[in-house]
Amino acid sequence: MALDTLETPGCPSGLAPAASVDDAPVARLDTFVRRDARGNDVIELMVEGASCASCIKKIEAGLLALPGVADARLNLSTKRLRVAWAPQTLAPETVAQTLTKLGYSALPFDPERAQQSVDAEGRFLLRCLAVAGFGAMNIMMFTTPIWFGDDMGDNARTLLHWFSALVAVPTGLYAAQPFFRSAWKALRNWRANMDVPISLAVFLTFGMSIAETMRGGPHTYFDGITMLLFFLLIGRYLDHRLRERARTAAREILALQAVTARRVDAEGKIEAIASRDIAIGDRLLLAAGERAACDGVIVEGSTDLDCSMLTGETLPVAARPGDRILAGAINVSRPLTMRAEAKAEDSAVAELARLIEVSEQGRGRFVRLADKAASLFVPVVHGAAALTFLGWLIGPLLLQALGFEVGAPDVRVALTNAIAVLIITCPCALGLAVPAVQVVATGRLFKAGVLVRSGDALERFAQVDMVVFDKTGTLTLGKPKLTSTPNEADLVAAASLARVSRHPLSRALVEAAGAGVACAGAIEVPGEGVKGLIDGKEARLGKRSFAAPLAADSSDGAPELWFAREGQAPVRFMFADELRPDAVRAVAALKARGIGVEMLSGDRAQAAEVAARAVGIEDWRSSVTPAQKTARMQALRGLGKRPLMVGDGLNDAAALAAAHASASPGHAVEASQAAADVVLQGDALMGLVEAIDVARLARRRARQNLAFSALYNVFAAPLAAAGLLTPLIAAAAMSGSSLVVTLNALRMKGKA
Repeated sequence: MALDTLETPGCPSGLAPAASVDDAPVARLDTFVRRDARGNDVIELMVEGASCASCIKKIEAGLLALPGVADARLNLSTKRLRVAWAPQTLAPETVAQTLTKLGYSALPFDPERAQQSVDAEGRFLLRCLAVAGFGAMNIMMFTTPIWFGDDMGDNARTLLHWFSALVAVPTGLYAAQPFFRSAWKALRNWRANMDVPISLAVFLTFGMSIAETMRGGPHTYFDGITMLLFFLLIGRYLDHRLRERARTAAREILALQAVTARRVDAEGKIEAIASRDIAIGDRLLLAAGERAACDGVIVEGSTDLDCSMLTGETLPVAARPGDRILAGAINVSRPLTMRAEAKAEDSAVAELARLIEVSEQGRGRFVRLADKAASLFVPVVHGAAALTFLGWLIGPLLLQALGFEVGAPDVRVALTNAIAVLIITCPCALGLAVPAVQVVATGRLFKAGVLVRSGDALERFAQVDMVVFDKTGTLTLGKPKLTSTPNEADLVAAASLARVSRHPLSRALVEAAGAGVACAGAIEVPGEGVKGLIDGKEARLGKRSFAAPLAADSSDGAPELWFAREGQAPVRFMFADELRPDAVRAVAALKARGIGVEMLSGDRAQAAEVAARAVGIEDWRSSVTPAQKTARMQALRGLGKRPLMVGDGLNDAAALAAAHASASPGHAVEASQAAADVVLQGDALMGLVEAIDVARLARRRARQNLAFSALYNVFAAPLAAAGLLTPLIAAAAMSGSSLVVTLNALRMKGKA
């Protein structure tokens, strides 16, 4: 069936329909339905037009009302809608028809097509911005002589007004499309957003200016309204770019999934296949250094697996036949053969990407401070303008009925005063109140080494009341270092064996020993260690059970390697993941601000406890999986908390997206940085404290700006309604209010 491309009501974006979505017929929707692990039928659709929290609520509520639907989740960033229902209770076409009735269009989800849609939105905004800038610059050529030409005649002035109209009307109407479409969608749904008064001001200002030009009047406002559109579009485009940055986390995760695999058939022949073609039961060959493309079980070979992407555990784990291997795990040591237990799209990596999308969907419900203010402001503006128009029409009639001698009602005067109210209360100052503060605040944080990635990040940072740290690579530097002080000869000898291994502790040992040569003939035993001959005698480096089984087991829980040579006492090398230089100070500073601190780590209990105690964190958990981290963020938010998650690994990406706010160190993997609101440059954590302080200050400044905007309207609107302000003075006052909120925002550059 074909799904119609419809405009979507009630969304503030006002963007053109994406060029990538058309009305071409598509395959039957039931071909895209699959069965999930819970036995439900699932379909994933790309929804066009949804761009706000109310859209999410409307779509999810509408679908959940259908019989049999167990779950409906829309991710605003990726436009992916996932609907699950009990088998044989619902046809997928019913889902599509329900979306159409709600006013949205949909197609089977295609990541590439979804990205093309997002790109089309950005290009459309950029075109509108360019047209507005072109119009504003060219109109100035015609209006400047009017403003500064005192001896200009009426005919010359009128001619320049017509030239201005010829440029302003087509460019302005084209550039204002995002606002017009957004306003129309809102009004069609019996709602009003900030773009409604902007659109009315554009239409009425153009209309009044053309009327003034036709009658040879002295004042038109082609330049002012076009310049206003230019500045408003700058903010709209920058907001789009910030949102696009936040869309990349799930894509970065999926990009790390192996795209090919090597299948071993019944005759032992090896063939390369795409990961999407892996079937359950296939035997797959995984060479050393390769990443598993799907979940499975090892059937041949012993090795070490790097599972840090999924668990956060820094040290490889030994794996033998019968052990489970998850997609995304890297084979560190030797080749192995595994049996596929799930398809690639149902793998642990794909599930991690889905966790991120679900978490981002929850964050998409956040309503910005300016939007909250607009929900109260817009009805007041409309009401004031309407009352002004009616008052100037009906007022003279009432006064005449009461015996007062007044002139007859003048529609032109009534309309002029109503337009003055709209212009003077045009939400330009309101639209700048928060963004101006955010721009200055993000600039200040940039100088402090903190990169802000999303437009509403500072608002959420200001609300944070708890910080949850990952351990490895976040509180610590994520790189083990030798902490014991062995004999120099033992260190050099052990390092000669360590040079054969790719194990992180072996590499740390080699780094501590410095230049040297590898032991000739040494071999690595997967999951155990390295053995070889040194000076004709057998030597071993690795686990205690492998190198020194008779040595006493240590109880300190520190990462270790044992080195033993025939005829000599074994030597224990101890390692530690070094704390960040200011980790203790950062944790103390957060506590001093009344913010709770917690640590979630995928590492073993002993290592997690050592790090938590070292930095002063009492509440910590170890061996935590990505799903458990995400669940913890959701649980904290369910308790009314506003947690800030700080992590650097792929295993943290879903939790970063699920938290109320998030941060990631500058060395973190791209997927984690993409899921984070801010990125901390360098090795310091105090930038996190600075970000919270600046965010709280920015909130105060934004509230001051909003209060000023409201106070300004309280005094200015009645004057305009009373006819004491012409549209020209109203435009000047509106510009002045915008200047005030901008200057107040610039105070953020200081330390106050």
